[in-house]
Amino acid sequence: MLLVACLSGPVLGQAVKAKGKVQATGGPAPVAALPLKGDPVAGARKSDEERCQECHGADGHGFGQSASSEGRHPKLAGQPAEYIVKQIADFRSGARKHDVMTLMARTVEPADILDIAAYFASQKPMKGEGAAGNPLGRRLYESGDAARGVDACIACHGPAGQGIAGLGAAAPRIGGQEWRYLEKQLLDWRSGERRNSRDGVMNRVTRGLSDEELRALTDYLAAQP
Repeated sequence: MLLVACLSGPVLGQAVKAKGKVQATGGPAPVAALPLKGDPVAGARKSDEERCQECHGADGHGFGQSASSEGRHPKLAGQPAEYIVKQIADFRSGARKHDVMTLMARTVEPADILDIAAYFASQKPMKGEGAAGNPLGRRLYESGDAARGVDACIACHGPAGQGIAGLGAAAPRIGGQEWRYLEKQLLDWRSGERRNSRDGVMNRVTRGLSDEELRALTDYLAAQP
């Protein structure tokens, strides 16, 4: 039912063939979540050179959250490459708002983005602390609330938030994600601050949830092993 950081936009193929150079008309070259494969080995080096690892960790597992971090730095380990690419494209285009990520995304060439996404996707998937998790959060995640039109999160994010193989950008991994990041994204979806989900599904799903229910989902998901 949520989130973590990537790209969308027109057509990536032409940008990659052009080695990701800025278009003559100005602005960043377009990047789209197409089924093109990046090189995870090259991506390991590029994610360091482009300073991705400073916020997301060398292996994509982050550094934990503090009260001052405001939920800015998600784990990326094991996230589908297509999802990472889509979010970066959305930062570049302005479809998703984040001052730092917008600047960072617009300085990286599209071909390099594919490699960086492939690297983080190849890492051992993100893990939570393995606690039982919040029972209310689990119930909402697995069953939703049909009476209020709240869809079950499991339909898009799979059992325990581990994603659904083959769905790529449409089914990001959220189980084991940083709790403060999860909480911020859910609140942003509900308020409309974030609006870049397919067909606005995330805004619709979160709209009827209370603060208590959002925090229950956050607790449940952050605990998943």
